[in-house]
Amino acid sequence: MGNETNKEIVNIRSNLQKVLEAGNFSVSAEIGPPMSGDAQNVIDKARHLVGIVDAANVTDNQTAIVRMSSIAASYLSLQNGVDPVVQMTCRDRNRIAIQSDLLGAYALGLRNVLILSGDHQSFGNHKQSKNVFDIDSVQALHGLTKLMKENIFMSGSPLKAPIEFFLGTTANPFADPEELQIIRLEKKIRAGARFIQTQAIYNLDRFKSWMEHVRERGLHKEAYLLAGIVVNRSVRSIEATAGVPGMDVPLSLIERMRATKGKEEAEAEGVAIALDLIKELKEVEGVAGIHIMAIGWEAIVPTIVEKAGFLPRPKV
Repeated sequence: MGNETNKEIVNIRSNLQKVLEAGNFSVSAEIGPPMSGDAQNVIDKARHLVGIVDAANVTDNQTAIVRMSSIAASYLSLQNGVDPVVQMTCRDRNRIAIQSDLLGAYALGLRNVLILSGDHQSFGNHKQSKNVFDIDSVQALHGLTKLMKENIFMSGSPLKAPIEFFLGTTANPFADPEELQIIRLEKKIRAGARFIQTQAIYNLDRFKSWMEHVRERGLHKEAYLLAGIVVNRSVRSIEATAGVPGMDVPLSLIERMRATKGKEEAEAEGVAIALDLIKELKEVEGVAGIHIMAIGWEAIVPTIVEKAGFLPRPKV
């Protein structure tokens, strides 16, 4: 009886996994936990997304600024009708903590996990803190895949009850050199990543070129590629985005935002840019979904999803 129960638990698939495996074009968004223990903040953000997206990333101390735990905020999101994707960075945890935290996440019913390196602490508000980076994202994915498939911890000791996560990670189509980024993407997929969320896409020509290389290697058939879209609501926002290393924002899009007058006009143009990008991205061969990053503006996601023609979401 115990073994049957374990099998039932292991075979529970997340909504995101079911949507993608059914061949549907997925739509996901993000929930940024607060810089406090305010559960209502997370609940309110989740409620904006119920029935609108298939899943929502819950970020892990984004930009190296201390926020509510991604696992705790993911659990609150799950309780309020949103399938969460737990972000887990290698910056703050060694392999003991990564495995321990994910066992706890599994016990809470969380099934999507996004493994990433994490922003360097110099970007955040605890610059004196020490990063960990005991293992990188590829090693973490490999270890977690072995944990799930062979029931063996990274140390080699046995896991007493099976677990199963839908594992994901990130990729940057605009980082140089491009060939190295493709190789790293392939390593992540070989290590067990089932879905890939890309860095924010603004330069469509360059992204399409990157996707050609992805398709040449057949990587789009081995993992679900979700194209990232940031929704900018001000000139300062898109200019700041353009200044981030590894981002490629064409001047034409910045000029579109600069031509606006006032907050409302800027926000409307930011939405229009996002919709223009989504329209082209959903036609790119190998793109399996859109990941919307409306940083601090979760309330706009329903508008974007509706105007992009993604409603109603599939029932799976």
